[in-house]
Order: sequence, then structure tokens, then C-alpha cells
Amino acid sequence: MTSPLSLVLTSPGRELLESLETLPHRDPVRLDAAMRHQGVAPEVVAAVLTQLDLRDRAVAKFGPFAHSMVFTRDGLEQATRLAVAARHAQRFRAAGATRVADLGCGIGGDALALAGLGLGVTAMDIDEDAAAAAAHNLHAFPDTAVLIGDVATLEMEDLRAAGVDAVFADPARRTGASGGSARRLAPEQWSPPLSTVLSWRSVFDLVGVKMAPGVPHSALPPDCQAQWTSVDTDLVEAALWTPGLAPEGSGRSALVLRGGEPHVLQDPGTPRADSPVRPGDVGPLGPMLAEPDPAVIRSGLVARLAEAIGAQLVSPSIAWLSGEDLPATPFAARFEVLEVTALRPKAIQAALQRWDVGRIEVKKRGVDLRPEDLRRSLRLGGTEEATVIATRVEGRHRAILARRCQNVGNAPDPG
Repeated sequence: MTSPLSLVLTSPGRELLESLETLPHRDPVRLDAAMRHQGVAPEVVAAVLTQLDLRDRAVAKFGPFAHSMVFTRDGLEQATRLAVAARHAQRFRAAGATRVADLGCGIGGDALALAGLGLGVTAMDIDEDAAAAAAHNLHAFPDTAVLIGDVATLEMEDLRAAGVDAVFADPARRTGASGGSARRLAPEQWSPPLSTVLSWRSVFDLVGVKMAPGVPHSALPPDCQAQWTSVDTDLVEAALWTPGLAPEGSGRSALVLRGGEPHVLQDPGTPRADSPVRPGDVGPLGPMLAEPDPAVIRSGLVARLAEAIGAQLVSPSIAWLSGEDLPATPFAARFEVLEVTALRPKAIQAALQRWDVGRIEVKKRGVDLRPEDLRRSLRLGGTEEATVIATRVEGRHRAILARRCQNVGNAPDPG
């Protein structure tokens, strides 16, 4: 059976896709009718419209480059954002790599960044459509090759003999032949398993691994650097880097990209990738709250952030920090505390009325509550905006009514 992707990589779908890409305004219904009127086969029409839609969606990850790329749905969802892939590629170039094997390359996001920095790339994926998309997306770079195959069956010595001197792996973390269905959470359920990828260190000093953000710290090799990355508060990945690719040394870090600017938080008290999470000091609720970025939380660096901004945990093991006058930081959102009340709709309703609140966001951590249920139970009639934070304070369930602060003049990165 011909795949939809192949229909836009060959005539007439290829030419139709590129001609329609240049239109300033595209109405899918009208385009569908126009192509069918011209006698274009229905399956080609569907394939072209699908690619136009995927390209529009891909702009968030690839910027204007998306309009010359092709995608599969799963491949786009799982692809590394270009801004993050560029930082991956910089590690390889700084380490002196010349040819990188991108294993589990998907539609080629990381391979593009590597090739864009002048590195040779040998890419492989088990999915034929993903590999075909990667080959198209890399066609402007002559020193690239895309293979179809199962990376788990590769002999690393053969890659070394073919000129590869570094490896970047993105193990499949979903069930199903094309990556759909349920997530595989345990590292040994990935394909290939994390232990297999780490065994490649016997052949290559330079090995990087893209991981699920929920990977347990205990599963990580102690001498490596594990870094969690968020883009504008959206947690997008964790990655593991062997010592040759980690000039910052072993341990765990959080990379926060805000408006394209990178900020890195590290903890000298967490010297190993598998170090236990340091507990933070707990103190009373103050006039300000800080919500750590998800990359900070997942990397286990909440205590480090608290020290850097002069804050304390509101409750043990719950990632809300509080203090008197917390500085702006790229690693957390800040809130001014307006009022604290019981975690009951009637009490919250009364507090909202006192502060003339008519629009709310609901955040919860450490309590069993569905934000949408709470929102439906409230009558909002005021003119102000506020945040209702459902959490534990001094061991008791509480609702904190707060107002967001602007992060103007971000403080220097604590490192």
C-alpha cells in the first residue's frame, strides 16, 4: 500500500505541495475542491492537505524551515525542537566530533542541526516513512546518509569503521510499530533499552541520549550529565551526555529557554547524575510565592533554586517556594499572595468576591483536586484576574489566592 508521505515525495503530489505552500492564504476546503476539479486523485489531495497542515503546526518547532520540510504525524510530535537540537549539535561540535550517528532519527530534527553545523551525519530509523522524511529534510546536506533499520541490531564497530565517531540516540518510547499507543515509562522498556545505548560507550566516548523527562534519577550512570530542558515553561525532554560531551561535568541540570534565551541551573551539591534529590528547607508562607519551572522540578534542583533566590519550601516535597521579596528569575514564575483560605468552594468564592476577581487560573500541587471541577463550582463576577493555588500549607490543605508578577529584569543565572 502506498503511504501518504510517498505521495508528496513524488509527482504530482510533490509539485502540488510546493505550489500551494507559496499561497498567502490557504482554505483547505477550497483547495480540496480545486484539486479534485483538476482531476487530482483523492489520495493525493488528502496527502497534500495533510502536509500543509503539518507544516503549519511544525512552525512552532522548526520556525520558517518547516515550510520546506515533510513530516509524519508521530514524527512531528516526537521531533526535537530546532532550538534544542541546535544545543545538542553544539555539544558534539565542541567535543571534536566529525561524524555523528543519529539513531532513531525520526523525521531528522537533530540530524538537521548536526548537519547545519558542518558535521557528517549517518541517520537511521526503523519507520520507513520517518526515514523517507528525514532523507528529504536532509537533501541539501551532501555529507548525510539516511538508513532504514532497527538500531538495536547495529554493530557499533561497523559504525566506527564507517567513520562515525559519536552517537546520538533517541530510543522509541511508545508501543506500536509507528510510535503510537501507550508510552513506555521504564528505561529498560525503551527500544533500544537505555542499558543497550549505554553499552555503546565501549566503542564511542561521545554518546548522547534523548530521554523521557520522567526518567528516574536512579537509572542514570553517575559519571554523566543529565539535563532537563523546557521551552517557555513547556518541559520538552531530558538528555544524557557522557563525559566527553559534558564540559560542565557530571550531575544534573535544568536548561530553561525563555524567549530563545538559554539559562542553566546546576547544583554543586548534586555531583552525580544519580545523586538523591536534596531536600529543601521548609518555612512559613510569606508574601510571595515562586513556582519552579518544570525542568527545575524534574531535575531535582528545587532546593538549589530556593537557595539561589532566598526562598523556602511551603511544604515538604511540594514544589512551591515562598519568601519575603523573591527576585525575578527565569527558573520560576512569581506570585504575590493576596489571601489564604480553606480549600472549600464557599471559602474560595468569598475570597474571590473580596478581591473583585472575575477571571482565574487554577493550579494544584499536593492535593487531590480537579481544577475544572473547582472552576465550575465558582461564580466569577468581578473585573480582576487572579490565580487560585490549591496546595498544602503547614500540613493542611489550603487555597492561596495570588496574583502573577512580571519577570522583568531576570536575575543572573545562579549556575
